[in-house]
Amino acid sequence: MTVVIVGAGLAGATTAQALRDRGHDGEIVVLGAEDHLPYERPPLSKAVLLGDKEVDSAYVHDEAWWREHDIDVRTGTEVQSIDLAGRRVVTTTGEQPYEWLVLATGSEPRRLRLADESGRPVHYLRTMEDSVALKAALTQDTRVAVIGAGWIGLEVAAAARSAGAAVTVHETESLPLLAVLGPEVAQHFADLHRAHDVDLRLGAPVTSEDLAEADLVVVGIGVSPRTSLASAAGLEVDDGVLVDELLRTSDERILAIGDIASQQHPVLGRRVRVEHWDNAIGQGKAAAATILGAAESYAKLPYFFTDQYDLGMEYFGSVGPEGYDRVQTRGDFSGAFRAWWVKDDVVVAAMQANDWDASDEMRASVGQGPPSDS
Repeated sequence: MTVVIVGAGLAGATTAQALRDRGHDGEIVVLGAEDHLPYERPPLSKAVLLGDKEVDSAYVHDEAWWREHDIDVRTGTEVQSIDLAGRRVVTTTGEQPYEWLVLATGSEPRRLRLADESGRPVHYLRTMEDSVALKAALTQDTRVAVIGAGWIGLEVAAAARSAGAAVTVHETESLPLLAVLGPEVAQHFADLHRAHDVDLRLGAPVTSEDLAEADLVVVGIGVSPRTSLASAAGLEVDDGVLVDELLRTSDERILAIGDIASQQHPVLGRRVRVEHWDNAIGQGKAAAATILGAAESYAKLPYFFTDQYDLGMEYFGSVGPEGYDRVQTRGDFSGAFRAWWVKDDVVVAAMQANDWDASDEMRASVGQGPPSDS
């Protein structure tokens, strides 16, 4: 049985490894558009950008590992189309038949025309090359304009300050991370960055005059799922490729995982699309199970983490479109703390910051009643 995986990121790599771990001895072909073996992306905005690790540390496995496990990784190979009836993909180097196809095409940064036309050096952070180039540019006293106060924007701001750069962050919302954390916790991240001399300019769009003050610009305004291949093939797409609890698309022999998968989540009871490291690993393993007939619903809660200055945090669950009624917190925002987002007396999301012994407890609290002593 030939399994073809389109996308050589963490999700695709995990699927291939999980197939071998579960005993699949058929052909596995991983097709990646980049000229790199599969690698993880979180280090690119964290340890690599900070200079704590070399960029090669981001590789999932070295070349010998893929060879020893008889997994055919074809780098620099872009898939141009999918033939559903013929069960084959057409690539820049030829055709490849499949019995199962896994789409793990990931996402790409949203572009900002104002920045691109500013005349300043502009950086987007997605690939190894992006991370290496940006790290080299973050030097002492360089004036850096970061557009977007999401996770990537704030991690870049922290790395830039660690390098001695002068940083201004531009965000249209009134607080960083407001859509994810709400004002109760988002305020803490604003305070954190201001305490490290970041100039936060909130509640207003960035202008060309703003960018004229900078030596370089970093754009971090989110990503878009790469769904054009699936859409052109006729698969059902709506802000992601629609998949069921087993990660199956509208074609019974095609799965979609990672950033592009809009999954009907069995626990949350709604569709979710998660653009984070943990989801890529979890759905990769679940895809292998589906292919091999295990029929294991993917029920893992959304999870993400960040490291900024001396703060490390983990977030479990998802607030969702209906929002939350209140946030309960415990601890000191200047040190270690915990937070629970509560809707109808049920915890829908939980977070720990600098409280690593609490991780399992916080994960288990999602879907339960709120803590009584907060």
